[in-house]
Amino acid sequence: MKLQKTLKALSDPTRREILELLKKGSLSAGDICSHFDISAAAVSRHLSLLKDAELIRDRHEGKYIFYELSASVLEEMMLWLSAFTDGGKENEKE
Repeated sequence: MKLQKTLKALSDPTRREILELLKKGSLSAGDICSHFDISAAAVSRHLSLLKDAELIRDRHEGKYIFYELSASVLEEMMLWLSAFTDGGKENEKE
């Protein structure tokens, strides 16, 4: 797991909003851009960071690029984090 890249990607509210949009299904880069009041280049940079953190993946259809969630990194991170909370509960029982 690339924890540092994942946490950096999740630290930005715009990137978290992009992930929220993609929960509903895949979207083109243009569709994603239309939800924000920032430049297409800025959205592209956010998408690049999310892709680099393996939180999203892209697919090309003709001249369009569609993005979708890649939940495996989030699932891996949740499992890793749950070890801390589960471990804490076990210690309380002792």
